[in-house]
Amino acid sequence: MTVYAALLRGINVGGHNKIKMSELREVLEAAGCEQVQTYIQSGNVVLKSVLKPDALKQLIEKEINDAFGLNIPVIIRSSADITAILQQCPYDEAILQEGETIHVSMLLNVPTTEGMERLAAVDRGIDEYQIIGTDLYLLARNKFNESKLVASLTKLGTPGTVRNWNTMKKLASMVK
Repeated sequence: MTVYAALLRGINVGGHNKIKMSELREVLEAAGCEQVQTYIQSGNVVLKSVLKPDALKQLIEKEINDAFGLNIPVIIRSSADITAILQQCPYDEAILQEGETIHVSMLLNVPTTEGMERLAAVDRGIDEYQIIGTDLYLLARNKFNESKLVASLTKLGTPGTVRNWNTMKKLASMVK
């Protein structure tokens, strides 16, 4: 069995796509996942499965659709992937200035050259980003929810889901 983080995109945000984490855990356990844990209400699930990542993604998306009637994209990362995300971060949390935050957008696929060019053309203000494989690291210099860059991530042309650095650290501790 492999330990995975399943990251659900866009649930329990602004009263939309509501899913109770206790119900989600029950659904995933009934579908054959083991040791299912959730963290906060924004769709962070850690579990064990014999399935490969693509098959697990399809299973979770189907189970959510069947149980809750929602079409929710799911990004799967192994425990090794989550550890690597923390180790490869190009921004040093220790030297952040007041108001600065680090976020990671975990992408379904590696962005195409065209997608990266579209994002590079965006006026991102003072925010910075770097893409490493299927992960985009974002240094938000002011309010994350006001970032021009965050609003433009769809220009990459591949679905993703964003988590703040504290959530990433918690997920890393959960997948060990």
